[in-house]
Amino acid sequence: MLKLPSSLERVINEFGKLPGIGPKTAQRLAFYLLKKDSVEITGLSDAIRQLKTDITFCSQCHNMAETDPCSICADQNRDHTLICVVEEPLDALALDKTGRFKGVFHILGGVLNPMEGIGPDKLNIATLQKRITDNHATEIIIATNPTLEGETTAMHISKFLQGTDVKVTRIARGLPMGGDLEYADEITLSRALEGRREY
Repeated sequence: MLKLPSSLERVINEFGKLPGIGPKTAQRLAFYLLKKDSVEITGLSDAIRQLKTDITFCSQCHNMAETDPCSICADQNRDHTLICVVEEPLDALALDKTGRFKGVFHILGGVLNPMEGIGPDKLNIATLQKRITDNHATEIIIATNPTLEGETTAMHISKFLQGTDVKVTRIARGLPMGGDLEYADEITLSRALEGRREY
């Protein structure tokens, strides 16, 4: 029986640990790299190694950054009284790419999930209160994902901020562009109706 070299097998196993990468894809990636020259391989390995050495997390918003504070928190042209609370750095990136949000972000680092042992103490909720005070925040936009855990987290933050002067809002949800009404679920349609605005 043909056996792969142990170094190649190790690379396949490491790729297989990545999310969304199955055994066949892991093999394809490993064999693809095997065909590349050593300069390209070195460039890839250096880039991966620098992820841990060059990336830090902003002490204010908990976003990935190369400096502390991050470029958004350091930007005086942004509205620091408007804080958008998201689950992960990629959520902040997606919202910022729209070019419509001019405030700052606060990254929770996940969502409440008691089944996995993730309670409020495991998320960046306590530091949100400090940011609200330090920034004299006027509005908190909760932009967690529309999942059971995301909704639970949004409700927890809303209750956490009760009694403060800050306005708490939730992003509207509804139909995606190009979506058909007949294929939408009841919750999505309900949210689309609730989030309607004057035309």
